[in-house]
Amino acid sequence: MHKQNLFCILFIIFLSSACGGGGGGSSDNTPSITGTGSGSGSGSGSGGGTTTNANNACVVGNTGAPEVLQQKMWPHYSSDQFASRYIDSDKLDKNNYTNLTIAWTWEAPSEKFMDENPTLVANRNAATPIMVDGVLFTTSQFNHVNAINAETGNTIWEFDPVSYSQGQAVNHGFIHRGLAYWEKDGEKRLLIGTLDGFLYSLDACTGEVDLQFSNGGKVDLKDGLGVAVTDNLLFGINAPPLVCKDTVVVGSSIIDWPDGSNWLPPGDVRAYDIITGQLKWQFHVIPHEGEFGEDTWENDSNLNAAGANVWSTFSCDESLNTVYLPTSTPTNDHWGGDRLGDGLFGETIVALDIDTGERKWHFQTVHHGLWDYDLPAAPNLVNVTTSNGVEKLLAQVSKQAFLYVFDRETGQPKWPIVETPVPQTNEVGEQTSSTQPIPSKPLPFDHQGVNLDNLIDFTPSLRSQALDIISQWDYGDLYTPPTKRGTLTVPSITGGASWSGATYHPDKNILYVPSGTFPFVTSIERSGLQTLQNRDYVHGPQGLPLMKPPYARITAISMETGEHVWVSAVGRNYENSAALSGVTINGDLGAIQRVHAITTKNLLITGQQRLTAFDLDTGEKIGEISVPNSVVEGNLMAYELNDKLYIIVPVGGGESSRGPKSQLIAYKLN
Repeated sequence: MHKQNLFCILFIIFLSSACGGGGGGSSDNTPSITGTGSGSGSGSGSGGGTTTNANNACVVGNTGAPEVLQQKMWPHYSSDQFASRYIDSDKLDKNNYTNLTIAWTWEAPSEKFMDENPTLVANRNAATPIMVDGVLFTTSQFNHVNAINAETGNTIWEFDPVSYSQGQAVNHGFIHRGLAYWEKDGEKRLLIGTLDGFLYSLDACTGEVDLQFSNGGKVDLKDGLGVAVTDNLLFGINAPPLVCKDTVVVGSSIIDWPDGSNWLPPGDVRAYDIITGQLKWQFHVIPHEGEFGEDTWENDSNLNAAGANVWSTFSCDESLNTVYLPTSTPTNDHWGGDRLGDGLFGETIVALDIDTGERKWHFQTVHHGLWDYDLPAAPNLVNVTTSNGVEKLLAQVSKQAFLYVFDRETGQPKWPIVETPVPQTNEVGEQTSSTQPIPSKPLPFDHQGVNLDNLIDFTPSLRSQALDIISQWDYGDLYTPPTKRGTLTVPSITGGASWSGATYHPDKNILYVPSGTFPFVTSIERSGLQTLQNRDYVHGPQGLPLMKPPYARITAISMETGEHVWVSAVGRNYENSAALSGVTINGDLGAIQRVHAITTKNLLITGQQRLTAFDLDTGEKIGEISVPNSVVEGNLMAYELNDKLYIIVPVGGGESSRGPKSQLIAYKLN
């Protein structure tokens, strides 16, 4: 996630959000709301300044919602509470995919805001909208919340919580991924976690704060953690919460580079009553004294431990009354000498009762994590139809390129997961786990470890140069621990799988898993009472990647058999390299950028350098659609509205300087 001297990712712009999210400065400033309904088809939201709101997203009209005669909604960040990223639409197929055209482009309020505040720079435009009743709801990097007419792209209203007022946000700065929606008995609410550590409830129709929710419409999430969070760079929220029944569940983003420091907060997961904003339960991801799992922390190290937060997203099965948590590495990401032991509930899938927060089952995917192998995305909840009936499964993608599959009611693995001996540390003060849990099925969906078999080998010369490069560091099998010299790690802190997650097609019983190959070298250095971690991407010879292709891919995995159905490369960048002159290249090699994916009834669609459609059964590339002036920066979403299919693509944003304009591009099939 984060380290002392530089962010996770150093050389490729997309990677700046690979390891988690950002938090930010707290503010008592009055939030503002702006009504801007006169926007055109390329509408842009305006930065707030007024507390009035002239427009209503629940009223049909020129400044409000479209008339809805037919729709298929996308009401959750990942389409549904199961994190399927699937829409049951048959409008798009291999014969008409390339007929998609841009219907409208919406400019995020981040752009005008940065014009007015040039010292503040937005990170990637990573927010994915939701769509309900013909209206899109989304967030900006600076936490503006917007309602947008899903047919025209016109802004209906805008809410500004002023979460940026104290300056830079935690970890990756100003970046945000979305919000959640709730509706019951005519009441409609939006739930948003902000970079300065608040949870807001807004009226989805008007954008006004719901004053009945907690203390004037917001909960201060910095309270109740057992540690006074006084530095705005330590804690914040940049991912959407989850609505499950009448409960909203929220995680956090926490700085991760110091070791065992008592001034950093734990990553407790909390649940609130959506109507009142009252706390329903708080799950201690780092067990308190006397709680289950305390014995996995040696020398009472749990008392001062931090992190193990859920910076990504959650999933929920209301029929089982269960919410599922994908947790992260306890602080420090790469040094565990101050937190010896397996360290529950770090890097663990945790199933909790949604009403009480009581633990139902858990599975730790990494013991005593030293690799920043946070569980990066919500578990996919999949119903697999077989001749024996319906299996209710949970499939968890991971940075380390394993897919962990369980009965989601009992927590029993669908296929055996075997505790397997792994390489051990020689660093004084560190104590690695002797084994790690290795799934017998499915096989890994990306490279694991660094060896002679997975290095680049287009030519003998390139292979020789690659061997020279890796000779600078320690390397070996998966779970080779970090060293002072530096350990070359594949998969790295960026995955493998990423926060883009996976998509499930219920008719195919197939999970489609995006992944990328990003070798990093990690070195550790003790300095007084702290351990510094240095992490750098490792390039291959002559401008090529270090490993064998594909460098980004989709792996189709049968949830019935556990077998890989097919693997296809996503993106291209190196095919015409001078270093490959005379080498026959068949197809794409993949591009080193995150892959986002959704499924429709007939197609798998990926977002990366462009929008690419693949055959669901074979992985054959069907067609490509260009993305103007940028690459895809957030998860895709889709909806039907009045018998037309729309695909929404988040693009733009920067890192240390302004990048392409932050926009939503709406592609439409007439």
